Amino acid sequence: MNDQEVIMGIIMHGGNARSAAMKAMTEAKRGNMKQAQQLIEESNEALTNAHKIQTDLIQRETKGEGSDVSLLMVHAQDHLMNAMTVRDLALEVIHLNEKINQLEGEN
Repeated sequence: MNDQEVIMGIIMHGGNARSAAMKAMTEAKRGNMKQAQQLIEESNEALTNAHKIQTDLIQRETKGEGSDVSLLMVHAQDHLMNAMTVRDLALEVIHLNEKINQLEGEN
């Protein structure tokens, strides 16, 4: 696989992770906590896949087999970090919605 294909893997998995996390927040707001949790698991899996690709690239570079830093690579790294941030935010939104639902149940 060439570098562009590898980099596109990071972008694809990062995008899938971000989308799943966004959907998880929507489901949490609707009170569908089980669905929200499943979507977070999908997000985590996609992030793991992207991270494996990133780790492979780093290991190649440490062996002197590095690739050029291209705009596409920068975009991929930005995409991955953004997805991680959105997933972390989604976890907070889910937690807050669980608390709200719990408090509403007490009243």
